[in-house]
Amino acid sequence: MIAHVSDTHIDTSPEDAGRSEARTRAVMDYLNGLPYDLDAILVTGDIADHGTPSEYEAARKLLATRHPLLTCPGNHDVRPAYREHLLGEPPSPAPVNQSHVTDRFLLALCDTSVPGKPHGTLEEETLSWLSDTLTRAPDVPALIAFHHPPVPLHTPYVDEIRQFDEARLAELTARHPNVTAFLAGHAHTSAATTFASRPLLVAPGVISTLRLPWEPRTHASHHVHRDLPPAVAFHVLDEGGRLTTHYRTVPLPSP
Repeated sequence: MIAHVSDTHIDTSPEDAGRSEARTRAVMDYLNGLPYDLDAILVTGDIADHGTPSEYEAARKLLATRHPLLTCPGNHDVRPAYREHLLGEPPSPAPVNQSHVTDRFLLALCDTSVPGKPHGTLEEETLSWLSDTLTRAPDVPALIAFHHPPVPLHTPYVDEIRQFDEARLAELTARHPNVTAFLAGHAHTSAATTFASRPLLVAPGVISTLRLPWEPRTHASHHVHRDLPPAVAFHVLDEGGRLTTHYRTVPLPSP
C-alpha cells in the first residue's frame, strides 16, 4: 500500500506562522502512527513554497518516517536546493527523477517542473529515463507519478498550469503495457480521471483544498479552502494488478 501526499508548501517565513509545518506534521504523525508498514509514502511535489534551503531543511525533518519516502518536485520547488537540502545530493539544475522497485510494483517518479514557470512538461531527458526504467522492469505493474496532471480537471485555475505536451507521454506509455496508473498532485483536490486509457489519480493538498468552480467564493482566498483539513490518498495494488484508492482526511490538533 502506498500513501500519497502532495503539496505541503512548507514555508518557514514569519508570514506563514508555522501553518504549513503544523499541517504537514499532522499528516506525517497520522502515517507514522499506522499499525502496519507502508510500501512507500509518495509526495508529489510542491514540497517547499519558495524553494529555499531553510524550507527543505524543515521538510526533511517533517517528512522523517520509518516508511520508504519518495518525492518529486513541483512548480514551487527549486531543483538545486531540493537536491542539496532535501535529498542530500550535490546541487544540480537537472531533472529530479527517481524510481522505486519492489517484487510487486515499480514506482517511477518523473520531474514535470519547468524552472521558473508554473506549468509542467516532461523534458526529453526525463522521457528517455522513464522509457529505460519501464524497460528494465517489464514484468511488474508500473505506476508513473509526477506533480502536474496531464489532462484538464475542469478547474480553470489549475488547468491553465497543468502538464502540457502530454502526447509524448501517451505514446511512450502505449509501448509499455505494464503501466497500471498515473499519480499526480498540483490540483489541491482529490480527483480521479483517465489518461492514455489508464487511471489518473490526483492526491489532495496538505496546505489547502481547491475551491471548485461551482462552489461559492466568499472571501479573498477565492481559489482555495484554507480551513478544510489536509488529506491523503491510499493506493492498494492487489495481486491481480488492480489498483484501488481510498481518500482520508486527517484531523488537525486543537489549537
